[in-house]
Amino acid sequence: MAEQTPAAAGTRTVRFGYHGSTEVVDRIVRLAGRGEGGDEVRLIEYDIADPFRGVRAGELDVMIAKFPIREPDLVTSRVLTEDARAVVVASGHPLAARTSVSIEELADFDAFAPPGSFPGYVWDDVVPPYTPAGRPVRRVRRVATVPEMMRTVAAGDAVHISLTSLADIAPPGITVVPIHDLPPAPVTLAWLRGAELHDHVREFITTAEAEASR
Repeated sequence: MAEQTPAAAGTRTVRFGYHGSTEVVDRIVRLAGRGEGGDEVRLIEYDIADPFRGVRAGELDVMIAKFPIREPDLVTSRVLTEDARAVVVASGHPLAARTSVSIEELADFDAFAPPGSFPGYVWDDVVPPYTPAGRPVRRVRRVATVPEMMRTVAAGDAVHISLTSLADIAPPGITVVPIHDLPPAPVTLAWLRGAELHDHVREFITTAEAEASR
């Protein structure tokens, strides 16, 4: 896991925004050659209800982006890795014992609406409004944070259509089951268009891109 040290500890620190699990973030840090020693990477968790605020405010050099984003003021890298799709359910849920599920089955259960100002077009990739067969997904539950989502799922029959990396932070009472008929999420880095990135930040991005292309 990337070292989470204050930016003041070194002038070559990359301020890296992430959300939820760090498992995919750590893959990117290793691609950039920062897994063991070298320049420091400070992981800063961003608010899922306002995901781009930190980059736009200059508080983050780069942030992880899962699924394509279309923000005119942001730039994204090439795809660096993928995060497979999964559903978060209570451990006692009828689907919890399955080795995988179909997105078609998930239309039978309440799912979640986008939190805060999370872009609707991205949420449509996270939690599709319709299944491939045309069944509407009931995006009716509302929460503002991942812990709140986990508590809501654990307490009832709601499901959260998400990513397998969430298994790393799932509390007791929660099971993460792969979805076999949704494509994985492409993972990129995003940063502010026109920002004067420090050389070590540009090197971090270009090295990760080069290694991902091997």
